[in-house]
Amino acid sequence: CFQNTVLVWAPCIYLWVCSPFYCLHLYCHGRDRLPFSLLCSAKLVRLTFTFKRHSCSEWLNDLQNNHVDCVTNRQWCVCQVLAVCIIQWERVRGCRSSVVLFLYWLLGVVCSLVPLRAKIQLAVEQVREMTLTQAPNLGHPFHTPLLKPSNTHTSSHAYMVPYKTLGLVVKGYRNPLQAEDLWSLRKEDTSEKIVSDLEEEWTTERTKLQQQENYLSSGVPLGSRLPDQAQLLRKLQKEQSSGFCLLRTLARNFGPYFLSGTLCLIVHDAFMFAIPQVLSLLLGFMSEEDAPLWKGYFYASLMFLLSCLLSLFNHQYMYTCFTVGMRVKTAVMGLVYRKSLVISSAARRTCTVGEIVNLVSADTQKLMDFVVYFNAVWLAPIEIALCLFFLWQHLGPSALAGIATVILIFPLNGFIAKKRSKLQEIQMKFMDGRIKLMNEILNGIKILKFYAWEKAYLEQVLGYREKELGALRKSQILYSISIHATPRIAFAMFGVYVLIDDKNVLDAQKVFVSMALINILKTPLSQLPFAMSTTMQAVVSLKRLGKFLCQEELKPDNVSREPCKLDDDGVVVENGTFSWSKDGAPCLKRINFQVPRGALVAVVGHVGSGKSSLLSAMLGETERRSGSVSIKGSVAYVPQQAWIQNATLQDNILFGREKRKSWYQRVLEACALLPDLEILPAGDATEIGEKGLNLSGGQKQRVSLARAVYRKADVYLLDDPLSAVDAHVGQHIFDKVIGPKGVLRDKTRVLVTHGMSFLPQADLILVLVDGEITESGSYQELLNRNGAFADFIHTFASSERKESSVQRGQAKIWTPIKPQQIDCMWGNWLVKFSAKTFLQRTNCCFKVSLTLFLCLSGDTNNVTMQSVEPDIEQEQIPEELGKLTVVDKARIGRVKLELYIEYFRTIGLALIVPILFLYAFQQAASLAYNYWLSMWADEPIINGTQLNTDMKLGVYGALGFAQGIAIFGTTVAISIGGIIASHQLHLDLLKNVLHSPMSFFESTPSGNLLNRFAKEIDAIDCMIPDGLKMMLSYFFKLMEVCIIVLLATPFAAIIIFPLALLYAFVQSFYVATSCQLRRLESVSRSPIYTHFNETVQGASVIRAFGEQSRFILQANQRVDHNQTAYFPRFVATRWLAVNLEFLGNGVVLAAAILSVMGKDTLSPGIVGLAVSHSLQVTGILSWIVRSWTDVENNIVSVERVKEYAETPKEAAWTSECNALPFAWPQTGTIEFQDYSLQYRKGLEFALKGISLHIHQREKIGIVGRTGAGKSSLALGIFRILEAAKGKIYIDGIDIAELGLHDLRSRITIIPQDPVLFSGSLRMNLDPFDTYSDEEVWNALELAHLKNFISGLPDKLNYECSEGGENLSLGQRQLVCLARALLRKTKILVLDEATAAVDLETDTLIQSTIRSQFEDCTVLTIAHRLNTIMDYTKVIVMDKGHIVEMDSPASLIAQRGQFYRMCREAGLV
Repeated sequence: CFQNTVLVWAPCIYLWVCSPFYCLHLYCHGRDRLPFSLLCSAKLVRLTFTFKRHSCSEWLNDLQNNHVDCVTNRQWCVCQVLAVCIIQWERVRGCRSSVVLFLYWLLGVVCSLVPLRAKIQLAVEQVREMTLTQAPNLGHPFHTPLLKPSNTHTSSHAYMVPYKTLGLVVKGYRNPLQAEDLWSLRKEDTSEKIVSDLEEEWTTERTKLQQQENYLSSGVPLGSRLPDQAQLLRKLQKEQSSGFCLLRTLARNFGPYFLSGTLCLIVHDAFMFAIPQVLSLLLGFMSEEDAPLWKGYFYASLMFLLSCLLSLFNHQYMYTCFTVGMRVKTAVMGLVYRKSLVISSAARRTCTVGEIVNLVSADTQKLMDFVVYFNAVWLAPIEIALCLFFLWQHLGPSALAGIATVILIFPLNGFIAKKRSKLQEIQMKFMDGRIKLMNEILNGIKILKFYAWEKAYLEQVLGYREKELGALRKSQILYSISIHATPRIAFAMFGVYVLIDDKNVLDAQKVFVSMALINILKTPLSQLPFAMSTTMQAVVSLKRLGKFLCQEELKPDNVSREPCKLDDDGVVVENGTFSWSKDGAPCLKRINFQVPRGALVAVVGHVGSGKSSLLSAMLGETERRSGSVSIKGSVAYVPQQAWIQNATLQDNILFGREKRKSWYQRVLEACALLPDLEILPAGDATEIGEKGLNLSGGQKQRVSLARAVYRKADVYLLDDPLSAVDAHVGQHIFDKVIGPKGVLRDKTRVLVTHGMSFLPQADLILVLVDGEITESGSYQELLNRNGAFADFIHTFASSERKESSVQRGQAKIWTPIKPQQIDCMWGNWLVKFSAKTFLQRTNCCFKVSLTLFLCLSGDTNNVTMQSVEPDIEQEQIPEELGKLTVVDKARIGRVKLELYIEYFRTIGLALIVPILFLYAFQQAASLAYNYWLSMWADEPIINGTQLNTDMKLGVYGALGFAQGIAIFGTTVAISIGGIIASHQLHLDLLKNVLHSPMSFFESTPSGNLLNRFAKEIDAIDCMIPDGLKMMLSYFFKLMEVCIIVLLATPFAAIIIFPLALLYAFVQSFYVATSCQLRRLESVSRSPIYTHFNETVQGASVIRAFGEQSRFILQANQRVDHNQTAYFPRFVATRWLAVNLEFLGNGVVLAAAILSVMGKDTLSPGIVGLAVSHSLQVTGILSWIVRSWTDVENNIVSVERVKEYAETPKEAAWTSECNALPFAWPQTGTIEFQDYSLQYRKGLEFALKGISLHIHQREKIGIVGRTGAGKSSLALGIFRILEAAKGKIYIDGIDIAELGLHDLRSRITIIPQDPVLFSGSLRMNLDPFDTYSDEEVWNALELAHLKNFISGLPDKLNYECSEGGENLSLGQRQLVCLARALLRKTKILVLDEATAAVDLETDTLIQSTIRSQFEDCTVLTIAHRLNTIMDYTKVIVMDKGHIVEMDSPASLIAQRGQFYRMCREAGLV
């Protein structure tokens, strides 16, 4: 359609518009009639033949009803008749050469080249199909094999991108683009193809590097140690080598295609240097009085043709660079992801999730920029040398002054580039720290809210941010110094030229050809600092990436995996010594044991004794220093902290396997998940939030266990999976799953446990003390030995016996719950929570969200189950059943003007006005600078010299100096303004996120938030200010060019103004599509970060189950989906640039043609000024397009950052009008008055009319079945959820009137899931530095951690890794206890806080709580009823009501619900 309309109509419209004016011109300036020549006859015959051919085509198109072709042919025929008439009129009026017809034929030829190439391409494709051969497609702006997704597996046709892109742009203009509208990726651009090819080569390179490192290490004598300086030097050399190895690998894979683009750039440069030579010929023509006109028209046309070819080759090169950049991004993301799956545990602790996200966001962007600007590093000096060579030809030895100036500029730029590289490293370091900290904040947001620590961590993030922006500010100021050298070059050359000899005069030819060359010189001189800076940044990124990719990997030979055989032992460990790192102290020593196939092995020991490390050693997660580990058959692993994916419950259990219904149901029943499915709104199709945010600790652990059971593996490694569940549920799971009669009875099971009641059923018990197996044997054997284990059992088994035995007086240590009791218990749950009754009660079947689950759930960890309050747009879309997370959606339409206003308001009017003034001043100085030169060139030559040369040179230099100062000022001002805006936007984003309620974090994937804090903030930091700098400078430059051209040839307005309107139309036509593509690309980037985050945290589970290939495939799909939006975006940018530059070339043609036509009236100086400036229009338009598009696309980042300003927020952190006494609460009384709570408006109340008075110093136990509302009481006290009605009073003060931090900082909770942050141990205990070291040590002693912390090398300054992974789960729980002891508030809430510790430590903790919090009010949400039997009162909850409340003894005597619960737990 485009070929048959626009390309045909354009020459016709041109002819019809120009012919009336041209005919009038001939009429007024006619000469004698010319005779009818042979040439004229040939023209008429040719036109007649063409007319007949098109008439036949028109007739055929009428028959075929091809209306478009019919109209086109008719128009073409009419134009041929008009051309014949013009030829005859010219002959009559005595005109020998016709500029109008010449341009008409030239335009027709140029426009017909595109259809010609399309037909050739189509013919080639047809031949290719006929021969059934498939050759790789060479992509460029006029040819791409990307096609819309279709049912066919491969795409065989290739169409021309201007028309494909035009179709996409038109579609985007009419309706906002959606993901399904985009083209599918070519095979050579997919992750699978790129990464598979690259991975093999990278492995080879990495092996060579490792061998080199080993060789250097072998040179050091055994037992000796290198000096610290030598070690540091070797470390730096290794980082450098790894970076260069990565670069070499990328170059081998993508180099050949990149070189094809480089060839286009070389051809582009050849045309670029040809244009000044043609300009010289044109100005020479203007100086010759008797030169024939056809020469002028020929030079003008040749200049136009060269400009068009320049545009084509430039954008072909840019297309190639962006394609290579896209592939490099895909390759690096793939390598980083694959590395994160095999990185060793020690290396993993040095590379946080935040740093890995930074590698795939900021560092890959730096490499993409490097690909685009790398050629400028070596080509810019060559271009500079060529410019100076041609200047030497024009100005002679005076060009040496320009060379001297350039030579002086180079060291300065080199120094600046080096300095900026260091600043870039510093900036990236602080950015890494900020992203790492943000990732931890998002992961531990619940703890921050409970402890009111948001402000402390906000200050930490802002500390990183200030240092990051400080480095960026210095870098931008240095950049501003390096970009205003061009006026000095011109001044130096012209000054030396006129001063060395009075006979040296500056005429138009010398001046404006030199200026055209100096304008060419501007590009490499301005690009070189940027290219060097980009290269330095890329080197930094390559080092960082190389360092990560060369980190130690888990050795496959750590564990010997063999097929399962009937008679072999399932697990064998012989003389094993293991450590977490090569150089670290062993965490396990002299480990020897064998596990027969089908046996149950229990591993017991104190907190930190090495139980989890033993399982990690069996999985190959630790460094094997000596000995051997052998596992027969497949492995399933249940970690101590359950790893749950952001997927449906069913997907979490199946974990990539096919669903076998009968086995699946059996697994659900065995793992006690059936009652939970009845509660969930969509059953097992309900979406689970990230890290299982919307499940209780027990539910997460049961899902994790179900995943392992469903796998039907040969060996099961179970890391204390029963600690987080209620006692009766734990017994049920042991009986049905792990025990001798469970579904895993024939499997090899290694169970880490703190539960004494399960030990008699174990075939083998391993007792670990400080990383060594001190005792092993069966339960009875260990008791008979009367060793430490037997003493431990006799001391602590009584509490277990209470919880496990049905008959307290029996001699047996372990007596299971009767199966009939369990079946009855679970059967009652199925009746109570049938889905039908549930939906009938809620009366919102069509709009059930996962929050309904929380209305019924009171499980320990359900403290944040409420859903985000939907905004107006969301309410229009019905929620899917069971859906939790809110997908990161792209907004539609163009970016609103309000967003720009908001951005500029953030910068401030006080800075914007000076910026605009400086730009106007800079361009006024430039205009005066160039116009003064034009006037100088037109000065008459008297006696071979010009007058007042010194004065002219002084004015010229002053104007150049003013221009340079203005350039520096504008660059610095915009950079500072951008940093101010970026700082404020980041601060607003951070505050908005930290003020959001817990429901927001449940429904928003962490990848979405990390995307905002990483990529979007990076775009606001750098891309928007850079784009604004370029856009404003080139916009003002374009205005200067237009003014100069109009001053020289006012008639050019007839062409310039229509071209400007057409330019604005095409630009606005395109921007809607471009913005939407940018949004789609941003939206599709968030799932990549979410997936990376999830994978890194669950890497050990993924490896244990052997699911690496499936997760790699998922990562590939996410990256490809992101590139599917990125590719059309840069192709569309090239399409726009080519079209607009052709319009710009029209200005060149107009200026040149009109100058030729006005030869008699125009001076050479003004012609040189107009034509030399019009030659810049193409480049100016190209940069305006690029910068405008970049600003429009990147302002989307501001839009996405501002999104979270509109989400619901919590109440204020502090309340000035309700100042609290310093010691509040003094007594710790709590009163609930008719208190009701719901998770969202319209849903059933989770707490219903609770009226309760808790006196000071009372110890209250809160119990109830799942969904009773236990945790909802805690949520209400901490105001994680606000009251629907009623009030809560603490010491007589209504907590609803208090600030959230005022409230939360005065009460304390010890949560079930212990969360630590990376940083010192002291910071984790006291982030505000409120307490002295003595108080901290006292709290650690009471928490039974003093001995452990004292033994650490840095004691309180010991650095915790991300999530506290270098401490065991039990130790982390003790740190949480130490926090509570340090705060020692009058109200303490315990949320099953000792689930992860052994019984001895549990007993010590309970005694500590009873003694240290004796004067406090304690509320314990209990799963283990034996821990609250000595409490003042017990509250029994059911369906949001308090059904019983009294002392434990009284409630048992009443034989009510509490009595039944105690009986089920074996306590009565």
